[in-house]
Amino acid sequence: MATFTVVIPFYQKEAGILRRALTSIFDQNYQDFDIVVVDDESPLPAEIELQDIDEAWKSRIRVIRQPNGGPGGARNTGLDNVPADTRFVALLDSDDVWLPDHLKNAYDSMTRFDAECYWASMQPSEEFYYHFGMAELERTEGGVRVAENPLVIEMPDLASVMLKNWSFLHLSCMVIGRPVFESIRFEPSLRLAAEDVLFFCDCILKSKRTLLCDAPGAARGMGLNIFHSIDNRSPQFLRQQFNTWVALDTLEERFRSRPGDVASIASYKNTARRQALWSQAGRVKRRQSPDFGLLARWVMRDPGLIRAAFELGAGKLGRNAR
Repeated sequence: MATFTVVIPFYQKEAGILRRALTSIFDQNYQDFDIVVVDDESPLPAEIELQDIDEAWKSRIRVIRQPNGGPGGARNTGLDNVPADTRFVALLDSDDVWLPDHLKNAYDSMTRFDAECYWASMQPSEEFYYHFGMAELERTEGGVRVAENPLVIEMPDLASVMLKNWSFLHLSCMVIGRPVFESIRFEPSLRLAAEDVLFFCDCILKSKRTLLCDAPGAARGMGLNIFHSIDNRSPQFLRQQFNTWVALDTLEERFRSRPGDVASIASYKNTARRQALWSQAGRVKRRQSPDFGLLARWVMRDPGLIRAAFELGAGKLGRNAR
């Protein structure tokens, strides 16, 4: 019996990335865990990464191979294969690493305060400058301090706070209890963006108590990352923005009775529309064809895309007139 099961979705091309993540797990100051690695048809198979590791490590790692299902699908497979006696699931992206006290802080906080969902802060870095810690959230949103060392806070309405800016949450800093991981799953169709945002909200809504720890739990790695490998010149950028819009549209349905939250979601939806349209205008400028098929699908679900196109066109004409 292990208190924690660590779920790692794996899709990488560079050797050593998974071993680095595993080293950070086995360096934890809390050692009651097992590990499920889901090989999502990785170009570099997980078995190759595990060939030369310590046998004591291997005995605590289960590898599940599956046809490529994307990051959400791989995490779902991991959650579906958590042992029946596991109390908590800790998520870790294969290119990230944990700081040594992550599991200890999660266990102490969740057991002491009877929580079912927990996030640590992400360690700051120049590459991912937009992440911010829970202490800043306490200052700006008025969180309730429940512990001092490390600082642990509780937000009275965390879902609403998250919908304004979710840059303080990350999957590799997240731990969930059995009542949550037994029932909440990722939306696997959102392969390029926003499956984590939807999962965060669903977990927050399901959890009877959620805690936020200011101590860094993980550091961002620089391995293969679907979201960050796509820029606005990429052929996949439009689909990424459509994935984002779909997730936000789903959230809007979840929060339809809360006007303030709907307004936050609507703002993000309009940003997704604008970014999508600018990317297609850029393709035309570079003498490339827009993705008319996906644009038509988007318009069928969201007539607001046409309105956003007119607004962008009117804005451009206004600037040219001046």
